[in-house]
Amino acid sequence: MENAQIADIFNEIADLLDIKQANTFRVRSYRNAARTIRDLPDRIEDLAEQDEDLSDIPNIGESTAEKIHEILDRGSCKRLDDLRKETPADLTQIMKIPSLGPRKALQFHEQLGVDSIEELKEACENHEVRELEGMGAKTEENILEGIKTFESTQGRALYSDAEDRVESLRRHLDDIDAIDEWEVAGSFRRCKETVGDLDILVRAGDRKKATKRILEYSGIADVIGRGKEKVSVRLGDGLQVDFRFFESGSFGAALLYFTGSKAHGIALRRRAQERDWKLNEYGIFKGKKRLAGKTEEALYHRLNLAYIPPELREDRGEMEAADEDALPELVELDDVRGDLQCHTTASDGADSIEDMAKAARERGYRFLAITDHSKAVRVTQGLDDDAARKHADAIRKVDGTFDDFWLLAGVEVDILKRGRLDLKEKALSGLDWVIASVHSYFSLSKKEMTDRLLAAVKTGVIHAIAHPTSRMMGKRESIAFDREKVFEACRDHKVFLEINGQPDRLDLPDTYCRQALDAGVTFTFGTDAHKATSLDFMRYCVNVARRGWLEKTNVVNSLTRRQLKKRIKRD
Repeated sequence: MENAQIADIFNEIADLLDIKQANTFRVRSYRNAARTIRDLPDRIEDLAEQDEDLSDIPNIGESTAEKIHEILDRGSCKRLDDLRKETPADLTQIMKIPSLGPRKALQFHEQLGVDSIEELKEACENHEVRELEGMGAKTEENILEGIKTFESTQGRALYSDAEDRVESLRRHLDDIDAIDEWEVAGSFRRCKETVGDLDILVRAGDRKKATKRILEYSGIADVIGRGKEKVSVRLGDGLQVDFRFFESGSFGAALLYFTGSKAHGIALRRRAQERDWKLNEYGIFKGKKRLAGKTEEALYHRLNLAYIPPELREDRGEMEAADEDALPELVELDDVRGDLQCHTTASDGADSIEDMAKAARERGYRFLAITDHSKAVRVTQGLDDDAARKHADAIRKVDGTFDDFWLLAGVEVDILKRGRLDLKEKALSGLDWVIASVHSYFSLSKKEMTDRLLAAVKTGVIHAIAHPTSRMMGKRESIAFDREKVFEACRDHKVFLEINGQPDRLDLPDTYCRQALDAGVTFTFGTDAHKATSLDFMRYCVNVARRGWLEKTNVVNSLTRRQLKKRIKRD
C-alpha cells in the first residue's frame, strides 16, 4: 500500500470520530498521523518490511503503529471497521462538501434524517435546512453550490492521487518477467488535472502468465473482467484500471489511440482518411498493409506531421501547428532553476528558512523565494508590516551564507476586498519578491472581482498574482473576473501570473494559461510548499504549463540568478 492510502484510512477514522463527537485530542492525533504518513519521504510499507520501529516516527505512537501493520496485512483495521458499522455509510461524504463539517453533518443526520449527499440536496431544495437553528436561505444556497462543486470531481481522481497509484503499480509491473513493455495512456499521460481511470498498455510474450501476475497486485479490490486482450480491475479506492495487451508492431498505434484525446484522435483519423488510409489502435493501414504502428513518432511522420507531445493532444490547434512545424518547444522540469513561492514557520509552514533553503539546494535550484503570508490570512498568524521587515532580515541573514544560491526575501500579500494590499507599499517595496493573492470574498461579482485584481496589479509593488483563480478542485470554484482585462493589465504593468503546483489548485488552469500567453503575459512557477518535501510539486507546475503551450522563455523560473535579479528589479 502507498502512504497516501494508509493516510486516507486514518483520516477516515478521524472523520468518523469527529461525527461521533469524540475527544478532540484523539481526532487530532489521527489527523496528525495521517499527515505524517502522507508526507514521509519513504514508503511506510518498506519501513515495516525492514522491521523498522514505526513508533519512532513523529506522531506515530505504539497504538498507531499496530494499526499500520494491521492495515498493511489486510487493507483495513478493526477500529475503522467498527466505526463504519456505527455510522451511516455516506455521512462522511457530507463532510466533504465545502463549508460543511462534522457538526453540521451530525445536525442534518439527527434533525432531518439526512445520511447522504443526495438526501441533503433534496432537503435544501425542499427548504428544510433553513428551518434549522443557525441556518437560513443563504445556507441552503451555499450548500447546493458546494454540492455542485464537490460533484464536479466525483468519479475522477486528482492527478497527484492517480500518480500515487501509478507508482505503486509501476513497482509491481516492473517485477513481472513476462511483461516486456508497458505504458500508461489516457488522460494521465496527457497530464490532465483529474483522471477518470487508468489505461495501461502491455506488451507481453506470455499473456497468461502476465495476467496471473498482474492480478496478484495487492491493491486490487475487484476483478471486473479478464480476457486475452484486456484485464479490468477496480482498486480499493474505486479507481478502475484497464490493462490492454498489444503486440510490438501495433504498440505505438495503441499508445496514440488510448492516450487520446478523443477530439485529437478524430482529427488524426480524418487526416488519414484524406489519404485513403485507415487509422486505428493497430496502426495506419492502406488496405490490409500496415504502413506504421510500432511507434507514435512513425505514425505522426507517416501523416506528415511533427510529433505532438501528449499534453497538447486536445484539438486546440496542435494539428495545424504540427502541420506547419510550428509546435512550441515545451518547458521541461530540467529548465526550472528555482521555486518562487514557499512558506516557513513564520506563517503556516512546517519547516524553517534554513530547512527550505537546504531542500531547494539539494534539488539543484539556484534560487528560492520565501513568501510567508500577510496578516489578513488570520489562520496562519500572518505577518504585519513590522514582522515582514524582520522576517526579510532573517531571510537575508540565511542568504548571506550562500555564494551560489539566492534566497529571495518575499511575502504573499493578500488582496483585500476593494483591491488594497494587506501590507503598506513602503514595507512591500523593501522586499525582493512580492506575490499577491485572493484569500477571501470569493463570491464578489465579476466586475467587483475584476476591479479588485486590477487595483492590485496597478500598485506597481507586486511581481505576480498567485493562484489567480483561487480555485480548489472539488472544494471551491474559480472566482469570476474578466480574464482579458486582467491579463492585459498584467502584461502592461509587467506583473507575472503564477502557475501554482498545489495538487488541488493547479492554478492558473491550462486553458487560461494559453489565453494569457496569447495576451503576452509571462509566468512564474510556485509550489506553494508549506514543507520541504512539497517542493517536489514543481512537476505539477510544469505539467500545467506544458498543457498551456508554454516554453521556458515564457517562465521566469528558467532564468539564471543574475537574469532573475535583473528581470524583477523595480524601476
